[in-house]
Amino acid sequence: MTSAGQILSGEPLSREDCLARLGEADLARVVLSVRALPAALPARISLTGEDHLVLASSEEAVILAARRGDVISVQIDGLEPNGTTWSVMASGIATGAPKDAVVDERLRAAMEHGATLLSLPLSIVTGRRSA
Repeated sequence: MTSAGQILSGEPLSREDCLARLGEADLARVVLSVRALPAALPARISLTGEDHLVLASSEEAVILAARRGDVISVQIDGLEPNGTTWSVMASGIATGAPKDAVVDERLRAAMEHGATLLSLPLSIVTGRRSA
C-alpha cells in the first residue's frame, strides 16, 4: 500500500515557476466533473498577468461549466532535457471571458474554428517536479 507522501513524491514547484510554465504552454487539459464523473478535456490556454488564464474550448462540458461558474482545474505536464518530468495544476471558478480579454494568435485561431473564450482566475496553483 502506498501513502499519500509516496504518491506526491518529488520537489514542489514555486507559484512563480508554475506560472512560467503555464505562460509557455499552448495546450492543457481542463479537469472537471461531467455527470458526477471526472473528465479531462483539451483546451488552448494563454496566461494573462499572474492571476488569470484565458481558455479557448469547443468542448460543451467546459463551456457549460464556465456558464454555471463551476470550479475547474487546468493541468499541463512536461519533460525537461535531463528526463525530469513536471506537472502543474491551476484551479479556480470558471466564467466567460470578458470582451476585452487578451487574445493571442493561438486563441484567435481556435476561435475561428468555433471555440468559445473562457476565463479562469488562478485561485490555486500547484506543481511538482519528479525524476
